[in-house]
Formats: sequence, structure tokens, C-alpha cells
Amino acid sequence: MPDRHDGSRHRRPRHEHAEGAHAEHAHSEHVPGRQVPVLAAVAVGGAAGAVARYGIERAWPVEGTDFPWPILLVNGVGCLLMGVLMTVLAVRLPGAGPLAGALLGTGFLGGFTTFSHYTDNVRELFQGGAPGTAVAYLLLTVVAALGGVLAGVLGARTLLSADGPAGDHA
Repeated sequence: MPDRHDGSRHRRPRHEHAEGAHAEHAHSEHVPGRQVPVLAAVAVGGAAGAVARYGIERAWPVEGTDFPWPILLVNGVGCLLMGVLMTVLAVRLPGAGPLAGALLGTGFLGGFTTFSHYTDNVRELFQGGAPGTAVAYLLLTVVAALGGVLAGVLGARTLLSADGPAGDHA
């Protein structure tokens, strides 16, 4: 067979990596047999996060074209906590394993924060004749989310460095 330059002759099966079929997976939760505990952690965390968000929405109801403060707060705080969590897991608890991030990050904070509710609020505000409120909410949420993650990472790093090196805590 002539050598073709499109690479098709040299393609590896999808399940094989460049290092071979038994190469280490980049994420340990992707290894066969480990998905069930990770899935369970995400499900439990996600349910708890969604219930927490629902509780905030019930405690602070918003009607019509009122500014959706509860969802802005939820998304901003959730992003702040994600920045803290990922920094603590990486710096202080690197051996925590995939279940901690799955339960608390993907699960709880993923269920707590809500992009779909945010976009639906923007749609409702525009349709309700409050385009100024819609644009303000749209922009404030992005600023709160990005600012929250940044503040969480920087705040956690500052607090962790004040405690000394990662191995010095009791």
C-alpha cells in the first residue's frame, strides 16, 4: 500500500494513546471501574447544591421584572467557592483524590450555581420590557462569576501561604 500523507494509515484506535493501550489516564476517574463512585459523588453533591439554591430562591423570591438578586448571589458565591475549593485541593490536599472534587466541585457547586436559570432570567427581563435590567444583570453576573473565581483563588492562596508551606500544618 502506498504511503499516504493524510495520516490515515498511521491512525491508532480511539482507545489507544500515543504511549500505548495501557497508558495512564490524565484523570483517574476516567479509568474503567472508577466511574461509579465518582458518579455517585456528583449525584449526591449536585442534589445538595440544587436544594441549597432552591432554598435561597424560596427565601428570597423575585417577581416579574425585579432584579434577580438571588441567582446573581448564588452564581457569584458559587464561583468564589469554586476558586477556593480548587486552590485548596491543589495546594493543600493534592492527594484528596477525584471524589472530593466530584462531590464538592462538580456536584455541590455545579448544582448550586445555574447558568440556565441566569439565561432564562435575562430572557424574561427582556420580554418583560426591562432591557436595562436585563443588560445590567447579564454583565453583573459575568463580573461576579469571574471576580468570584479570582477572589477565591487569590484569597485561598493568601490564607494558605500565611499558614506556611503545604506540609507544615498540624
